[in-house]
Amino acid sequence: MSSAFPEIYLVRHGETEWSLSGRHTGQSDIPLTANGEAAARQIGPRLADKRFTAVWSSPSQRARNTCELSGFGAGAIVKDDLAEWDYGAYEGITTKEILASRPGWQLFRDGCPNGEAAQDVGARADRIISELQQANAPILIFSSSHFLRVLGARWLGLSPTDGARFILDTASISVLGYEHDLTEPVIRRWNGI
Repeated sequence: MSSAFPEIYLVRHGETEWSLSGRHTGQSDIPLTANGEAAARQIGPRLADKRFTAVWSSPSQRARNTCELSGFGAGAIVKDDLAEWDYGAYEGITTKEILASRPGWQLFRDGCPNGEAAQDVGARADRIISELQQANAPILIFSSSHFLRVLGARWLGLSPTDGARFILDTASISVLGYEHDLTEPVIRRWNGI
């Protein structure tokens, strides 16, 4: 179903060794696996009938390589605000390992020591949303799971912590848009594979 209003397409990067093992990958620049590269190449055909005014990418190589392998790298703009959550002391550690030393911990509620809290990530998402609203055009974004989940929550006017309620698979495509007019932001599709 097409819309008369601009749609924002969100692409989570392809698989990496750390996404496969569940290790928190924020600032570490982990490359795509061979499977991640293959999945990235399939994104282009899935978006072949779409036209975008701009393509934006996180600065991470996993997001930039997904963008390039999908055929959208030419002219892509790297935006620092699209970077994944800074996990600080939890970088490279799995949730299971964190829970062993900090029972009950939840990323979206508790944040990370020496890293970001949900409100920090939400502030970056709000700046991106402001730019999207000013552009008022179809834009394609490549980034990482936790950041995109916060972006989806903030798009709807929810708290950044509500990003915990959304899940994103690697190389998934989601679509933000509007319903009746530009004052009614909606999620048109989520976690498409």
